[in-house]
Formats: sequence, structure tokens, C-alpha cells
Amino acid sequence: MVIENVLAALNELATVQTFILMVIGVAGGLIAGAIPGFTIAMAVVLTLPFTFGMPAVQGIATMVSVLVGGLSGGLMAGILTGIPGTPSSVATTFDGHPMAKEGQAGLALGIGVWSSFFGGIISAILLMTLAPQLANIGLEFQPWDYFMLVMFALTITASLAGKNLIKGLIAGVVGLLVRTVGEDEAVGMARLNFGNDALLQGFDFIAVLIGLFAFSRLLHDVRDPVSARKRLSAGTGNGNISVAIEHLAAIKIIFKHWTLLIRSSLIGVFTGVLPGAGGSIANILAYDQAKKTSKTPSKFGTGTPEGIIAPESSNNAVEGGALMTLMALGIPGDVTAAVMLGALLVHDIVPSPTFITEEPVLAYSIFLSFFGATFMMLGLQSGMLRIFVLVTRVRMYMLAAIILGLCGIGVYAIHNVEFDLWTLLWFGILGVLMRQFGFPLAPMILGVVLGNIAELNLARAMAITTDLTLFVTRPWALFFLIIAIFSSAFPIYQVYRGAKKWTMFYLPVACFAVSGPLFMMGGVPRTTLAAVVVLFGAYTLWRRQQAGWVFE
Repeated sequence: MVIENVLAALNELATVQTFILMVIGVAGGLIAGAIPGFTIAMAVVLTLPFTFGMPAVQGIATMVSVLVGGLSGGLMAGILTGIPGTPSSVATTFDGHPMAKEGQAGLALGIGVWSSFFGGIISAILLMTLAPQLANIGLEFQPWDYFMLVMFALTITASLAGKNLIKGLIAGVVGLLVRTVGEDEAVGMARLNFGNDALLQGFDFIAVLIGLFAFSRLLHDVRDPVSARKRLSAGTGNGNISVAIEHLAAIKIIFKHWTLLIRSSLIGVFTGVLPGAGGSIANILAYDQAKKTSKTPSKFGTGTPEGIIAPESSNNAVEGGALMTLMALGIPGDVTAAVMLGALLVHDIVPSPTFITEEPVLAYSIFLSFFGATFMMLGLQSGMLRIFVLVTRVRMYMLAAIILGLCGIGVYAIHNVEFDLWTLLWFGILGVLMRQFGFPLAPMILGVVLGNIAELNLARAMAITTDLTLFVTRPWALFFLIIAIFSSAFPIYQVYRGAKKWTMFYLPVACFAVSGPLFMMGGVPRTTLAAVVVLFGAYTLWRRQQAGWVFE
């Protein structure tokens, strides 16, 4: 039955017109993703009207291609200019741009391209094989679970802050505060607008992101006439960043960190399954976990390949998870998937738990177009990157003017609101001041991303019941609370690992604690997983007891 559906879907997709439209879609997505302020969702929205007259399979395949291309396009701007092309490429800039500044742009881009490719392939395979099963996880989540998920994600602030923990926490709190300005989505009450109608709409996330990252970096790079006349590649030894993309070297590095690649891709898929999470959370989560499990966490932020592999593989894997919940439940995992839902509805197709069985050809067409577009992305991006690398030879004052113009156009085009341009300016100035005084920007961005999700789900939880015990008695909520506690303690553990005896109990205790909510969830797979986790914790204790509690 599956083979018949795959063959039928291939027959629908295997036309010259569909192939050309998919290639154009991937190329358009790559360009859109590389322009700061021009989001993937915007690119898919602009594509939607062109698909109205197409057959359902052809129209959806074109939009999926734009989606896949956009996911990878953001890494180009992030690595070459330090400005993320899309919100899902924020973490890529942390190590990608430092590598480019050190004269390793070709290697950094190669790692980004192949990490995106492998992450997309892993996601596509899981999408084709596990869509009905994994989609059920998203259906289990209630407001209490979402709120605790955000609380766990906020603990990442400690890791992203590095040595400036206090300043990082302050930046994170400021990010949360920014999201409280405007109308409360839960009850529609105006907050912190000081009687100003413009502030009532709140600060647009994209405008804040571009202001903090792009505007502040541009001002920093052109702060004086000398630096303004420099090229982006200046100071890299020979003054030029290599145009050649180092594919073989990049593949070798990725295979060396294959466990990181798989783990980050799974984080992306899992985050995509959760409605409303999206790539902006997944890439930061994956980056954080990569830093925590690395043997050299101090190298993160200075240009380590691990800092590119993790976010790029995760953000490309996100949409596979988002499409799972969309196709199996009719619940869009993120804004882009919501646009895809609209496209399906336009073609009189309503995703539901019976969608895959009732519309098998269309369902498998989506699977195969996602898979095929990932291969197209690899080929197109490999060719286009040679052109994009030439951007690094442009003088900073020219590059800054062009990028700032594109940022302004992109920010304004989202809502056609003049206030968003002022938001870009204000947060750009704030970003400059934060850089000047040593406040990390990443925790603030994380606070802005997660603040709205946390507040909205807390309001929903309180509207359903005032019983606070549900935040610790529901299995998923308890699961995220436990890993949040251990995540918060992890920086302390890293400092004293190998020096204090209590650190030898950290991993086993974490295993025993996490197994509790897994047992509470019930079901054979999760009970089995919980048992494996407990056995691993017990085995770790036994090994250390056999070694006489001596540090390895």
C-alpha cells in the first residue's frame, strides 16, 4: 500500500513543469532567506497566489520548495555578514561569522550547507515514516506543558550568557519585558503603552531582531571612517575570504560530529511537532545542547564547527516536524505551516487525523517534494554560494547602506506600518549600547521569542483552572521542570566537573529524575525508554563505584 502511494505520488510529481517550478521555488527561498528581514513565511505567502491556478500537488510542491530553500538561505547572510537572514538562523551567526572573519568562510558555509542538507534529509525520512505517531505528541500538550517548556528554554539564558551570567540574565529579563508592551492577547487589555496608540500594537519581533542584530552591527562596523572603508574580509591574513566552498573538509567535520548532527536534527523535529514552537526556538535549543555536551564549551562563540552544525541541522529539521502535525492533526506547527494549511484549504483539502488515509497521493507528494527539494537546495546553494561569498569583498560603508535598506524594506513589508521602522531604529541603538557595555544579545532575543508564548499559555492555564499543582503533576510539565532544574545547574556542574565529588552523581540523578515523568506517561514505548534511562543511570553509578569514585 505504501509503495503504491509512493509510486502514485512520484507519477504526479514527475513532470517537467513541476520540476522547474520546484527549482524556481528553492532558488526563490534561498534568496528570500538570505535577505535580512525577509522571512520564510513572507516568501511562502508571496508564493501562495501563484499556486491558485495550479493542481493541488503541483502548488503544494512549489510552496514546499520555497520553504526548504528559505530554511537554508538564512545561513548565508548569518555567516558572511553576522546578520541572520531569518529568525531560525540566529544561533548560526554565533560561530559562523567568527569563522568567516578568521578567513574560513568557505569552510563555514560548507558546514552550514551540508548540515542543512543532512538535517533536512533526516527530517524528511522521519516525516515519511513517523508522521502519524509523532504527531500524537503535539496533541498531548496543554497550556501547563507549554509554559513549563518555555521555562526550560529560558534556562538556556545561563548558557548563552557565557561568563557574563548576570548581564545575560538582565538581557533575558529585558527581552521578556519587551514582549509585555502592547495589547494583552489573552484579555485584550492595553499594557505599558503610556496612552500611545502606536505602542498598543507592541514591538514586532522581526523588527526587534533585525534592530538588535543588523542595525547595531552595522553601526559598530562603520563607527569611524577607517573601519567604514574596510572590507568584511579585512583582517583575515590575506584580506580576502576564500571563494571556494570546502565541501570535502566540511563533510569530514560533520561526520566527525555525527552524533551532534543526529541529536540536533531530532531536537528540530521534536520542536517542530510542538505547535507554535518553530525554528527560532529549535536552533537556539540545539546550540545550547551542543555547547553543554561539548568537550570544549569555551570555544563556542569563537568559531567552532559544532556551533554551526547544531543550529543548521535543527532548523532544517523543524519543518518536517511541523508538517507532521499539520498533515495528521490539521494543527500548523509554525507560521509557515499555517500558510501551508491555507494553501491546502484553498484546494478544498482539510488536514485531519484521516488526511493521510483519505488523500494518500497528496500526502506522499508532500513527503517526496520535501525530500526532493532538499537535494535541489544542496545543488543550487552550492552554486550560488560562490556568488554570495563575493559580498565579503565589498567595503563596509557600501555593504551597510545596502543591507540597512533591505532590512528597512523587509521590516516595513511585513505589516506596512511605519512604527516598525522606528522599532528597528530604537532597538538598533539599544543593541549598540548593549554591545558597548558587554551585554550579550542572544539572551534578550530568547526572551523576546519566548515571552509571548509563556504569557499566553500561563493565561490559558489560569483561565481553565487556578490549580497550580497541574504545573508539576502533569507528566510533560513535570518532565520540562526537571530538565529545567538540571539545565540551570549545568553551568555549575561544568565548572566543578572533575574537581568535586558531587559532580559524579549529576548524570545518574538526572537520569533517575527524568525517568519519573516518562513512567507517568504510560504506554510501552515511553515506559521502555524510562527503563533504559534508569538502567543507564544505574550503570553509570556502578562504573564509578567500581572505579573507587576516582575521577576519570
